[in-house]
Amino acid sequence: MTTPHIESRLPQVGTTIFTVMSGLAAQHQAVNLGQGFPDFACDPALVDHVTQAMQHGHNQYPPMPGVPALRQAVAKKIEALHARSYHPDTEITITAGATQAILTALLAVVHPGDEVIVLEPCYDSYVPNIELAGGVAVRVPLTPGSFRPDFTKIAAALSPRTRAIVINSPHNPSATVWSRADMQALSDLLAPTQVLLISDEVYEHMVFDGAQHESAARFAGLAERAFIVSSFGKTFHVTGWKVGTVAAPAALTAEFRKVHQFNVFTVSTPVQHALANYLANPAPYLELGGFYQHKRDLFRTGLQHTRFKLLPSEGSYFQCVDISAVSNLGEAEFCKWLTTEIGVAAIPLSAFYGGGFDQGVVRFCFAKQDATLQTALERLARL
Repeated sequence: MTTPHIESRLPQVGTTIFTVMSGLAAQHQAVNLGQGFPDFACDPALVDHVTQAMQHGHNQYPPMPGVPALRQAVAKKIEALHARSYHPDTEITITAGATQAILTALLAVVHPGDEVIVLEPCYDSYVPNIELAGGVAVRVPLTPGSFRPDFTKIAAALSPRTRAIVINSPHNPSATVWSRADMQALSDLLAPTQVLLISDEVYEHMVFDGAQHESAARFAGLAERAFIVSSFGKTFHVTGWKVGTVAAPAALTAEFRKVHQFNVFTVSTPVQHALANYLANPAPYLELGGFYQHKRDLFRTGLQHTRFKLLPSEGSYFQCVDISAVSNLGEAEFCKWLTTEIGVAAIPLSAFYGGGFDQGVVRFCFAKQDATLQTALERLARL
């Protein structure tokens, strides 16, 4: 018996660098600062809310777009933070994490041959998602070194076939944050077009040094064309729960839900009820920036005892460093060496570029216990 041959939908996709580095870290008992998830527990009260929801019988299918109480809580939160009103019945959808939200948005609006602009370096799901939708990814580089958006290059990439642009702020992997001027420039650029916006805002509450997260919801010209994606997993340290949200105008939400109902239908009922109850207290997400700024500062202070050149970390839970004074190796080879010889895993920035652009920069994740970071810093001090 021979298994029939299939033509791959994603022929360029293989084992990701994240899987490779995590496997290498486990093999060599290295401190894994590669993959972006916490090694500490969430608030026990949130887990208690899940238990209570299960005990109260919330164990069957919820409504397709999400539990009404959670959609209402999300709408209330957005209005309080960004002064933009979204109707919970027609403009808020609960998703199985942000990655599903982005894929669903692309499947809903991209037709074969449509172009979608992505800004590199970018999260590794964007381009495969576009290709699965039959679209063509148009890669526009962020400015090397500063990772700021280059609106001249973005404007040059716009064409009659451009269907959407994907942006991400705070940014993974560079830890930069788009300013109000950046967002207004994007709004002005898109104003005369029919181009849609997918705004990946999963690190929205991790902005440092008194800065403000400039959500697309804060700009009328962007909000009217945007799918705004958020993540409870990132915000509440429960990445394995895979629960996110999408806020979008009613017409866009209607198309989004046509796909959502068939590729995931709905999301864990007790978890949704738990999150709805937990959101009654805004302190956990309002205090998140300070929580992670402490970890950022701890990590950056320790890295000053190495020959790494620290790049700015304005938001998210990542820190990028220039390795040029440490090694002549390429980024990927350096990360393997760092894992096996020094005992700390990182991710090469080249993994976030379609062409593997190597600029001598690697990314660490500091969403770890302070003790984990101290152990990593003690090892990195050998550099």
